[in-house]
Amino acid sequence: MGARELTINDYNAVYALWHSCQGIGLHSDADNEYALRMYLSRNTGSSFVALERGKIVGAVLCGHDGRRGYLHHLSVCAEYRRRGIATALVDRALDCLRQKGIRKCNGFVFVDNLDAFEFWRALGWATRDDLKVVSKTIIL
Repeated sequence: MGARELTINDYNAVYALWHSCQGIGLHSDADNEYALRMYLSRNTGSSFVALERGKIVGAVLCGHDGRRGYLHHLSVCAEYRRRGIATALVDRALDCLRQKGIRKCNGFVFVDNLDAFEFWRALGWATRDDLKVVSKTIIL
């Protein structure tokens, strides 16, 4: 398995991967090609794809706000799971944050995605019970 930086040219393949993975929440305004282009330009060099024989089999979006890092849409094709791909993508993203001086990272998981919680716990991540996420769509 190889890995490289996720680029906007990967949009169709990555979106198809996200769409195929249960537990990845997609929103037409936040996950369209324009939005991903903006995200990648703001967070240059922080998001990655995993490749097997030239096919994208995993992806992670990673960015930061100057104090905290954030991981979004960590996903691996079902037939490639349990091979360390997701862990490798997370490690690569965290290394990128570390190099930028970011010392804490948060990830987002749907409350009913028990497999994802188990994955994160196995990597040593803590579940926060003291926070809830609030969200609002801004109409343009």
